[in-house]
Amino acid sequence: MKDLADQTLIEAYIKAKELSLDPEFISIIADEIEHRKLNLIDINAD
Repeated sequence: MKDLADQTLIEAYIKAKELSLDPEFISIIADEIEHRKLNLIDINAD
């Protein structure tokens, strides 16, 4: 996931939640978001 842009990672997370994808997959994305210290609220405001 290191090559994935921050915005793309956030979009993937949002879409995965919308589509109710596997919770483990969503958790992996969420862990990477946390690792990068990204804030979903800030990015959704753009």
